[in-house]
Amino acid sequence: MLIVIIVVFMIASWAVSSRLKNKFKKYSQVTLGSGLSGREIAELMLRDNGIHDVTVTSVQGKLTDHYNPATKTVNLSADVYNGRSAAAAAVAAHECGHAVQHAKAYSWLEFRSAMVPVQNVSAKVINAVFMMMFFGFFFLPQVIPMQTALLVIIGCYSVFTLFAFVTLPVEYDASNRALAWIKDRNIVDDREHKMAKDALNAAASTYLVAALGALATLLYYVMIFLGNRD
Repeated sequence: MLIVIIVVFMIASWAVSSRLKNKFKKYSQVTLGSGLSGREIAELMLRDNGIHDVTVTSVQGKLTDHYNPATKTVNLSADVYNGRSAAAAAVAAHECGHAVQHAKAYSWLEFRSAMVPVQNVSAKVINAVFMMMFFGFFFLPQVIPMQTALLVIIGCYSVFTLFAFVTLPVEYDASNRALAWIKDRNIVDDREHKMAKDALNAAASTYLVAALGALATLLYYVMIFLGNRD
């Protein structure tokens, strides 16, 4: 059953990722009427929101764009940083949306940031449990009782699932801020705005699939635990 869940969501993840890449490629070929680059758009959005302590930088890779609250940097891939397209405008403004969330102490972003250390510890714990279960099954039957192991796994996946679902409002809100700003600021026309919205919706679907995958895995282990109690 777990293999089925993994395969299903691997296929779904591949599908939405491919859809995102195709849309970004398509909309990267549409030059903005305003002629602004991703870097210029990002810097302008930050200034408009009174944010002067965040730096816009270029990073390697494709679709590696992200906002780092620890270093206060909006990190844009080269295609976005230098791009003057509808796709570049959408991504640059979206990442600045996270910077605006940070500056305004957006509650969901603060909650997500607070969960990062717990998420990291949970990842280490679950890896250790899986290793103990593997070696315990073959060599050391008493290393860790199955019921205890399942409880730990359920606890860790509860953290992963909560983190994934908390990420959703953070990402959707950043996109909404971005789309509203690029429209109000006349960065894009109506046609370009539709493209930007379509690209950001495709990006959001990757987070939705990840959240549903985490939830499905959590429910699987819960059912195993309850079944072992009978």
